[in-house]
Amino acid sequence: MRALLVRDLRLALRAGGGFGLGLAFFLIVVVLVPFSVGPAPELLGRIAAGVLWLAALLACLLSLDRILALDFEDGTLDVLATAPLPMEAALSVKALAHWLTTGVPLVVAAPVLAVLLNLPAAGYSGLVLSLALGTPALSVIGTFGAALTVGIKRGGLLLSLLVLPLYVPTLIFGAEAARRSADGLDATTPLLMLAGISAGVLALMPFASAAVLRVNLR
Repeated sequence: MRALLVRDLRLALRAGGGFGLGLAFFLIVVVLVPFSVGPAPELLGRIAAGVLWLAALLACLLSLDRILALDFEDGTLDVLATAPLPMEAALSVKALAHWLTTGVPLVVAAPVLAVLLNLPAAGYSGLVLSLALGTPALSVIGTFGAALTVGIKRGGLLLSLLVLPLYVPTLIFGAEAARRSADGLDATTPLLMLAGISAGVLALMPFASAAVLRVNLR
C-alpha cells in the first residue's frame, strides 16, 4: 500500500494533474468572482464561504478522471486486480493520493484566497476545518465515479454528471459551516454532519468502488 501510494503521488505530480491544476482553477474562480458580482466588500464577504467551497469542489472534480484512467490504459489495473492487495485497499490508497495532491493544497490555499473575497476574520478557522473534513469525501466519491466510468472513451463529462449529485450534501454542510463561522455563529452542527458524511463515505465507498471496477474489468 505504501509503494502504491508513493507511485500514485509521483505520477500525479509528474503528469501535471495534481495540485498545480487544482490550485490554478481555484485561483481563477476566486479572481473572476469580483468581476462578475462587483467589487463591493460587503457583498463579497456574504458570498465568500459558498464561492470558496464551490470552487474547491470543482477543482477536485478536474482531476478525477486521472485517478484510474492512466492505470487502465497501461494495464496497471489488471495487475492490481490479480495482486494479493485487496481492490478495496488499492482504491482507498488511490483516493488518499488524490486527496493529498488536490484536497490538501486547496485546504492550505483557501485562507490566502479568502482574502480576495473579503471573508470575515472569524470565518477562516471554520473554512479551513470544513474543507479539511469535507475534501476527503470528495476524493473518495470521485474514486467511485472514476471506477464507474473507467474504460469509457471521453468519460470525463459522464464522470462529472455522475459525481456532482453525490457531492451536494458535502457542499451544503461545508458551505454552511464556513458561513456560520464567518457570521460568528456556532458551526458545530454542520461540521458534525460533514464529519459524519466523510466517515460514512470512507467506510462504504471503497467496497462499492471495488465492486463496480471488478465488473468493468471483466
